[in-house]
Amino acid sequence: MTDIKEKSRKTFNNQADTYDQDIKGQHARKLYPVLLKTLSDISYDTILDLGCGTGAVLQAILNEDCRKKAYGIDISENMLDIAKNKLKENATLVLGDSEYLPFENEFFDVVYCNDSFHHYPKPDKVLSEVCRVLKPKGTLIICDCWQPFLFRHIMNVFIKYSKDGDVKMYSEKEICKLLSVDFRNITWKKVNHTSYIVTAKK
Repeated sequence: MTDIKEKSRKTFNNQADTYDQDIKGQHARKLYPVLLKTLSDISYDTILDLGCGTGAVLQAILNEDCRKKAYGIDISENMLDIAKNKLKENATLVLGDSEYLPFENEFFDVVYCNDSFHHYPKPDKVLSEVCRVLKPKGTLIICDCWQPFLFRHIMNVFIKYSKDGDVKMYSEKEICKLLSVDFRNITWKKVNHTSYIVTAKK
């Protein structure tokens, strides 16, 4: 495990017990309604939460329709313990690395990533893996942090010193360019003053 990934693992292990309530998880929580609304407009059976954390989004999905085949992967053992307690046997949760997804080719209708993409040291590798496990015409959804150019540039200069495992905050152009290698029909939208959502089709 790289140093950055280990920082992320330790950060989220330390935050797990209070993540659903305190300020550390606030940005992710603000994105839940946006993500769920986007999912409500998509027809799917199998879904993967990339960086599933405490399982809050998967829980909301299953509360809406318990027939969904829900999966989650996360690098933090403590986050997954909380998710397993919430979801019981209703979802398949895996401790692992998003660069190496332990799933069959063309398995999922939807893969989504909420507030964790900026932690990935090799985003191209993650996206390649997502493409592999998505069915043809499957959907990828990414919700993540956004800032205007100057503030984003300053943050990215200092982010390498982050103790939390942050890697990079992406501009619209940068994230769309990354996605364009393996995906099509890319749609980016700013959803509030600190966040965006982007959807893409395999």
